[in-house]
Amino acid sequence: MTKGIFTISLDFELHWGGFEKWNLPQYQQYFFNTRKVIPQMLSLFEKHEVHVTWASVGMLFHNNNESLRNAIPSEKPTYQDQQLSAYSFIDKYGIGKDEQEDPFHYAASLVKVILNTQYQELASHTFAHYYCNEAGQTIEQFRADLRAAQQSAALYGKKLRSLVFPRNQFNEDYLRVCYEEGFVTVRDNPRDWFWNIRSTQNESMLKRLNRGADAYIPIGKKNTYTLDTVEVRAGLPLCLPASRLLRPYRPSEYFLNAMKIGRIKRELERAAKRGEVYHLWWHPHNFGSFPEQSIAGLKQILEHYDFCRNRYEMESLTMGETADRIYQLHGKN
Repeated sequence: MTKGIFTISLDFELHWGGFEKWNLPQYQQYFFNTRKVIPQMLSLFEKHEVHVTWASVGMLFHNNNESLRNAIPSEKPTYQDQQLSAYSFIDKYGIGKDEQEDPFHYAASLVKVILNTQYQELASHTFAHYYCNEAGQTIEQFRADLRAAQQSAALYGKKLRSLVFPRNQFNEDYLRVCYEEGFVTVRDNPRDWFWNIRSTQNESMLKRLNRGADAYIPIGKKNTYTLDTVEVRAGLPLCLPASRLLRPYRPSEYFLNAMKIGRIKRELERAAKRGEVYHLWWHPHNFGSFPEQSIAGLKQILEHYDFCRNRYEMESLTMGETADRIYQLHGKN
């Protein structure tokens, strides 16, 4: 019988994940909490032998302003809305000289902790939180961004193989660029219409409501799959569909917090029984508001993975390891 696979991918961003909408003075404690909770996550992952892909904004790989500026590509995104550009943010507000002064825009120390933790994969969330479907930018600007991300990873002796698109925006032309720049796999959206994200601007409330409700009650399609159903296309990375977004703990939701953790556990066990892939994702900063309660929810999920591993021989793989397994199925190295 084919073993089920548990995959986790994390969008590691800190303030770069929403600089255009998050007023930093109001979010400082939130990101301080995030930085404290990341080592706790890593400790849990190592304890439970869970393999995790850390899709990281490339700017976070640097520990000072000089290093970051040396990596900035000459071709920057020419968004029609320049508020979406990390470079416009830097020009307008500036950032600190190093990680100690500005722990919201540099995270080299955390990157090292990730790399020193068993079972973890360092991956890309682009260099400057690049939006692939926003008006004004070009495909060559995107290529320059990916090269900057690879250059930043090289500081740690790493070559990035897996990628998660910011705001889950992508298209086939940009997938081809990913493959050409060394990425063998990307995270795809769930197959439901409310996850078809063309732009972050003026998105319909109906899509947002359906995405939110689906965390608690079955609205979308079956969200697990077998490796042999992932299409291998020449010149393109493998697209690994996500299964579920782990939404953060909210005190106002009361019993709904238990419902969403329970739903993830049931879906995980179903995948284990059927020999399917269950791909969970979230942002580390999602734990920033109520870190203790959010960690408690994660512990429940990881303990249930232990049960699935012992009962159904489920295994945990990173995105890169999952891609390798798929290529092996097709007789490719």
